[in-house]
Parts: sequence; C-alpha cells; structure tokens
Amino acid sequence: MQIIFESILPIFLIVACGVVLRRQRIFDPGLWNGLEQLGFYVLFPCYLFLTLATADYASIDIGPVTLVYLGSILLLAALLIAAWPLFRARGVGAPQFTSVFQTATRWNGFVALAIAERIADKPGVAMVAFLMGAIIIPINFINIGLLIWFGGGARDLWTVVRKLVTNPMVFSSLIGVLAAAVDIEIYAPVMSALDLLGRCALGLGLLIVGAGLQIGDVLKPRPVMLLPAFLKLLVFPALVVGFGLAAGLDHTTVMLLGLSASVPTAMNGYLLAKQMGGDAPLYAAISTIQTVAAFFTMPLVLALVALV
Repeated sequence: MQIIFESILPIFLIVACGVVLRRQRIFDPGLWNGLEQLGFYVLFPCYLFLTLATADYASIDIGPVTLVYLGSILLLAALLIAAWPLFRARGVGAPQFTSVFQTATRWNGFVALAIAERIADKPGVAMVAFLMGAIIIPINFINIGLLIWFGGGARDLWTVVRKLVTNPMVFSSLIGVLAAAVDIEIYAPVMSALDLLGRCALGLGLLIVGAGLQIGDVLKPRPVMLLPAFLKLLVFPALVVGFGLAAGLDHTTVMLLGLSASVPTAMNGYLLAKQMGGDAPLYAAISTIQTVAAFFTMPLVLALVALV
C-alpha cells in the first residue's frame, strides 16, 4: 500500500498545484493556452519518442503479453463504442463521450513504471516499458480516430488517416518504435536535448490538468464521471488479469499486467481533448477522480492477483 501511495501522491500534489496556480492573478490568463500547445506539439512528443526508442524489450514474452493487453483494450473500446446510443439517449453529447472513452481506455504508464520498479526491479520496468511501446500507438490511433469522428467534419478514410499520422503524439510514437526496431544510433547531444525537453512533459501535463479542473465537478461527481473510473480501475484490470491467466502467463507477468491495467488514466489525453474538440474539463475531473480512487483500487487489484 505504501509503495502505491508514494507513487500516486506526487501526481495528485502536482494536479492540486495546478488548481492553485490557475487561480492566482500573477499569471496572464493566456499562459495556460500556450503551455497546452507547447505540451501537445513539443514536450509530450519528445517524451514518447525517448520512451519508445530506448526501452529494452529483449526479456519480454512479446506475443502473449501484447495479445492479452491489446485484446483487453480493444474489447473495452468496442463495448464503449457499441454503447454510444445509450450514452446519447441519456443526454451525453459527443464531446463528453470522447472524454469518457479516453479516460476509460488510456493508462498512465509512468505511474506503472514507478511502482513496477519497486515491485520487480528492472524486469518490472522492462515489462511496463514494453507495454508502453506496444500499446501507445494503438491507443492513440483509437482515441484520436474517435475524436476526429465525433468531432464532425470530413470523415472519409484518407482524412482520418492523414490526421492520425500527422498528429504529433502518434508521429513521435511511430518514429520512436522505428528507431528501436532498426537500432538507430542518435547523436548523443541530440538525445540529451530531447531528454531535457521530455522531462518537462509529465509535470507540465499534470499542472495543465489541474489548471483545467472544475473543483465543483469533483466534489459532486456525476454518473458520467464515475462510470469511466469504474471501467478503468476495476473492469479493465479484471479483463487483463483474466486473459493473462487464460493465456498461461507466469505469476509475475500477470501481476505486472494487472498493475499496468489498474493505474489511472493518462494526462496527455486532456491535451488531446483540449486541442481536438473533446470535453477537456470533464476529462480533468474524471482523471482526478481516478487518481484519488486509485489509492484504494490498485492495492485491491494487486492483492487479488496475489491470491489467485
């Protein structure tokens, strides 16, 4: 419990810091829009590229692990898309639905990395890094494609593919995987510069989430906020662990898969919602609720996996 608490608490504190800073008069109101664009177009792409280009995948049972995790995501995504008419019938608009979808399917790999290192040392980090490499691109394709589709406008296949490929987060992920696959050696000073930029990404993303947070929404959560928290923190881990056991994976691997599945949603989805017509305040509220709830649900998931 202490490991999980100490890994999640910094995230919650930085989000709270963003809440406070946004309400201070010392900052120009236009600052936050500029920071959002900087994170979306520069900092997060740098971080994703470095994470994927430098991860060590050699010790991972790639096929079954990828099939279990990606299959669980695709199943959950398919169920949510199939339920869209039900959401619409209950007054949930397209922007709100995209934030529900994003927060239910995205995962904060950086939280999982911090906890995996404490639980399983370097093999644990390698597993989570591999999952990030294998899942980031499909997750971004699914979520960005959904944002494009529900955002209206042109919906032909070529337009969707063009917007996906030119999206900075997808593009940087593709380049990172390519660099790792062909073992491209990048000039060390360039890597150092990218690393310095990438280090800013997570902290800035958390501050931006806090700045966009509506406190009243968190204190009085609506069902549309609680559903993705339930799906992400309990249903999705159950799917991943169940498929992992069915695939005959060893206990440590199933534990790490359960850990990765039980973390709260990723913060970069807020920037996507902000930039691509989603409901960013709803995303911020859901992500904060998930972060708080994860203090209690993550130990529960790991304890149940240990019992199994």
